[in-house]
Amino acid sequence: MTTPSGKGANGNGKPAVVLVHGAFADASGWGDVIRALQKKGYDVTAVASGAADNPNVKAIVYVAAFAPDVGETLGPLLEKYPNKVGESFRPDAAGFIYLDRATFPDVFCQDVPEVEAKVMAVTQKPLHGSVFEATPTVAAWKNVPTWFIVAKNDRVINPDLERFFAKRMGAKTTEVDASHVAFLSHPEAVVSTIEEAVDSVVHGYSLQEV
Repeated sequence: MTTPSGKGANGNGKPAVVLVHGAFADASGWGDVIRALQKKGYDVTAVASGAADNPNVKAIVYVAAFAPDVGETLGPLLEKYPNKVGESFRPDAAGFIYLDRATFPDVFCQDVPEVEAKVMAVTQKPLHGSVFEATPTVAAWKNVPTWFIVAKNDRVINPDLERFFAKRMGAKTTEVDASHVAFLSHPEAVVSTIEEAVDSVVHGYSLQEV
């Protein structure tokens, strides 16, 4: 998820861009996106937890992400839009869930070079099992313009569930032939969408599809 917000610290008037990664990834996965945005003069920050409910956020770009409503748990959505990632879940004694290292490349990032995928499997950030029953208290997509990148070959989140989220929020939607890690395998598409969102912030208009 990316959130262009306010004016950056770069002094050129461009909004700041905040990048937030999801489960089983880490902030370094945004590397190519970060380098491309920095080259274009953007002030970029990559963080580890949610930032979309900050009042300075002016637009949100979802990249193959969950976008539940207030009070909506993920469990029923995953039952309606199933995927096979659960077969790779390896919970630990503390309730954190990792993906099986052997199947990680095929499940999580099948369009990333194998040598890189194996490193990602070792450095993955786990997900706590409680997230599937958590009830969000805010839904930032209700308050700002949104964009959504659907990863058509996603094996972590069913692409049809991503389409459901995008349609419900009225997002400007782009579909790419990518695994769950579209930000790694298709950074140019992510950067292009971020710039589209930024352009709407700078010029004060929304490109949402209703």
